[in-house]
Amino acid sequence: MLTDRYTIDTLRRALVARDAWRPYPTIEERAAWEALPASVRRAYLARGEEGLTFGWPALPASLFLEFARNGNRSRYERLHFQRRARLRDLVVAECLEGKGRFLDPIVNGIWAICEETYWGVPACLYMQREGYGLPDVEEPTVDLFAGETAGLLAWTHYLLGERLDAVSPLVRRRIAYEIERRVLTPCLARDDFWWMGFTDHAVNNWNPWVNSNWLTSALLLERDPERRLEAVAKSMRSLDVFIGSYTPDGGCDEGPSYWTRAAASLFDGLELLRMATDGAVDVYDEPLIRRMGQFIYRVHIHDGYFVNFADAPAIVAPDAALVFRFGQRIGDEAMMGFGAWLAQDANLAEEGPEAPLPRLLPALFGVEELLAAEPSQPLPRDVWFEGIQVMAARDEAASADGLYVAAKGGHNAESHNHNDVGNFLVYKDGRPLLVDAGVETYRAETFNEHRYEIWTMQSSYHNVPTVNGLAQPPGRAYAARDVTYAADDAQARLLLDISDAYPDEAGLASWRRSVTLHRGEAVVVVDRYQAREPLQSLSLMLLTPCEVVEDVAGTLRLTLAPLADGRVSGAGVVAYDPSVLMPSIETIPLEDARMRAVWGARLTRIVLTAIEPDASGTLTLRVS
Repeated sequence: MLTDRYTIDTLRRALVARDAWRPYPTIEERAAWEALPASVRRAYLARGEEGLTFGWPALPASLFLEFARNGNRSRYERLHFQRRARLRDLVVAECLEGKGRFLDPIVNGIWAICEETYWGVPACLYMQREGYGLPDVEEPTVDLFAGETAGLLAWTHYLLGERLDAVSPLVRRRIAYEIERRVLTPCLARDDFWWMGFTDHAVNNWNPWVNSNWLTSALLLERDPERRLEAVAKSMRSLDVFIGSYTPDGGCDEGPSYWTRAAASLFDGLELLRMATDGAVDVYDEPLIRRMGQFIYRVHIHDGYFVNFADAPAIVAPDAALVFRFGQRIGDEAMMGFGAWLAQDANLAEEGPEAPLPRLLPALFGVEELLAAEPSQPLPRDVWFEGIQVMAARDEAASADGLYVAAKGGHNAESHNHNDVGNFLVYKDGRPLLVDAGVETYRAETFNEHRYEIWTMQSSYHNVPTVNGLAQPPGRAYAARDVTYAADDAQARLLLDISDAYPDEAGLASWRRSVTLHRGEAVVVVDRYQAREPLQSLSLMLLTPCEVVEDVAGTLRLTLAPLADGRVSGAGVVAYDPSVLMPSIETIPLEDARMRAVWGARLTRIVLTAIEPDASGTLTLRVS
């Protein structure tokens, strides 16, 4: 999409020279900074003032080694990200005030970050030949946060310019030197960084996330015009691989939280290319780019809740300004309204946009337009992503009243995969009834060979069957087949065979699951299975945040339960045939902070066990 349309010769003619490129106002353009809304100015000046006494905490080798030693990545990352957030706040505050009050702390931050051996995080150190442990200074590798650090420092260099020289002329030279050796040279010299897409490794959100920061660094700091051109062209080749990994529906198999760093980071890169070529590079008219953007509001359930298959929490807070700007670029009024609603929900008018510096700049200079837009939650009635086999439907468009269902097919080697082929969610009046737990705080096991020992990744903790005591394994072969979808004014249905998602030992010949929303009535899940011989055991799993009460056989009442942050669950009924299924109720205490922030202290698993499983049968659940 990019390299075929925009050749190297086209780029050479279109690319604005480094010294002439002025994408955003610098500190010297006082009128632009002083024209920002007073509330936003106050919010960021207050943040900057908090940073005046920041101590730039040390990042000792022993802290870095914790990931290799015990799998903890949070303690190092907390300080790593804190340093960068403080530098961002100080830079913006100095640009807003322009009096030099923040310059010394800014230089302290720049110097501290430049002194770090590695700009990435310990969990990403697998990219170096030495593997996990301490970073090898002789082999700079470019991961997500090496790229993001380069982007932060490149914009700092651009915004403050000669003001940094007033502290020392060596500051800007140090920034340029470190970005050159850590990012620009490795990215040009190597093709084996997996995120580039030039090897057999599949790409994901890493690709546009790193590329957007590589582009930033090259466009702002590379002084050699030919190397600058080469970097832009190579980055475009890499972005093409990411775009090509998507199916025409634009569905993000990494889930809505990673959309912010998948399609949205692609948007970051496309915006840089558009600005740096005076609009010559522009692919926003491409249907695929439009659909990749629209994904985020098409999987929105209501308020903060999203369809959270893969490594996503049920509550997501997408970047309001970014959603709005993406909507503007593709001419989608619904997406723009959603961005305006997100801004209202986040109290952006008083607290200011919250984003890394590369995204904060366009957010700040577009904030008045965003705040003036009419907020809305689009809430489409029917959604179908054929490529990733995800459907969603609600009783009525533009309303959270009534029932909402989402269901998926797919396979068990998706990016940020959970073993969940056939999983479904049900919400009622915008509140959760049957859910996907999401993901716990990341640690070493999350992305190593022990991933599927974590309960949240296992199919037995999703709303799918367990057959002969066997759960779904990971792997591309474990997939749905014969998937069909249909929707009309009366109902929406996903029909799929999930038998291949189970190991051969489960003995299944077929397992036809249908998930149907009968609008205004109920969600009905029907499982028709055929095994090669009588089953020894069979259970249907359901996960809920509700209190579960069994009043009469065949009916489970899901009652209101307190969740986190003052939220409450939904309330409804699960009906089943008591002559076929026998329920048991299990409480799952939640100790992980990330899980508790969504669900509170616990979730509940309902296990509906077949009383006399046979070689074939039909199981029906009705949720209302």
